[in-house]
Amino acid sequence: MSIDPWLLERLVCPVTRQPLRYDEAAQELVSEAAGLAYPIRDGVPVMLADDARRL
Repeated sequence: MSIDPWLLERLVCPVTRQPLRYDEAAQELVSEAAGLAYPIRDGVPVMLADDARRL
């Protein structure tokens, strides 16, 4: 499953407001600036810092 490019262009990290990188293998949106990876569950990005994985 992949994420819609249109959506990816508009999503930003809720902590830093910086762009995110899509990691298809891990099904995560990665914020290099915050050092967090937000999971994608059932095709929906979970943009909660409490649910993010530390890099």
